[in-house]
Amino acid sequence: MNYNIAVVRGDGIGPEVVAETIKVLEKVGQKFGHSFHFTDVPAGGAAIDAVGECLPAETVRIAKSSDAVLLGAVGGPKWDNVPGDQRPERALLGLRKELGLFANLRPAMVFDQLADASPLKPEIISGGLDIVVVRELTGGIYFGEKGHKDGGDMGPAAYDVEQYAKGEVRRIAKVAFDMAMKRSRKVTSVDKSNVLESSRLWRRVVAEVAEDYPGVELDNLYVDNAAMQLVRNPRQFDVIVTSNMFGDILSDEASQITGSIGMLPSASLADGNFGMYEPVHGSAPDIAGTGQANPIATILSGAMMLRYTFGLGEEAKSIEDAVNRFLSDGYRTADLCGGAPEAVTTTQCGDLIAANI
Repeated sequence: MNYNIAVVRGDGIGPEVVAETIKVLEKVGQKFGHSFHFTDVPAGGAAIDAVGECLPAETVRIAKSSDAVLLGAVGGPKWDNVPGDQRPERALLGLRKELGLFANLRPAMVFDQLADASPLKPEIISGGLDIVVVRELTGGIYFGEKGHKDGGDMGPAAYDVEQYAKGEVRRIAKVAFDMAMKRSRKVTSVDKSNVLESSRLWRRVVAEVAEDYPGVELDNLYVDNAAMQLVRNPRQFDVIVTSNMFGDILSDEASQITGSIGMLPSASLADGNFGMYEPVHGSAPDIAGTGQANPIATILSGAMMLRYTFGLGEEAKSIEDAVNRFLSDGYRTADLCGGAPEAVTTTQCGDLIAANI
């Protein structure tokens, strides 16, 4: 089979971790008889430098005509003084909106080999940890009405509107419940319905969707309690579904309790099979070009692409198994061993995982 992948290498360590992911995907293609065609497109700070805008129309056009998008990371202090609507990070929001990527999946897993890297006590994560945060991605406060107004005696004021429509909540809830059906059949919906009207709508619609899934247990938590429970007893969670802003915060918290943000992939999905795949971590410009970047989160994002967009479950598992073997063989990137001299470089990590396919 032939698959066309638009590649946004991005900024900072983005090009380095993407290069290793392409290396692994090409090895998968050789082993299983697939052909992956990669088309580089600019976005983020690199696009600002090249063409003067963070998300060129041509990038969107090529992304839409591809089967999937692989993205490294965007942003960095170099572009801190760029106007807000043209900052590198706006490219991500633009891609999500233009491509209809309404569902963000962020797995938070504790690898057995890295259990001691978690900041939580061993008894809390004993037996493993496997959570998926399903975050609504194209609505809510990030995309709501924004503006400035006169704040009276308090001076100038600014506002951002949190708004959700019933259909937006319904479709993200269905993604969460469908995923739960393939896992432990438990969904935790997170909101702030004791305060926010938008959250009250959220809770009502999620409850309606739950009626179509009688085999799935539904819990509701306020976001402040959910944040506390994630560090108190994370094993109570399986699938968490929540709004754009709450999901942004909680998925980062979940990633940190696993011990290394450099290990965690993500997928942003549209209706159908189309998706954009990227690591949870940022561009880390301070270590760009030093060989210290951990490419595993991006490599595992590539595995998610094989599974969710291309329907290649066996091929996806071959990557996941290769990563597990890399860790079981005792190899560690700099972030996993405190920068010790024995750490493997970004390139060596990609070579070793590719060799395990």
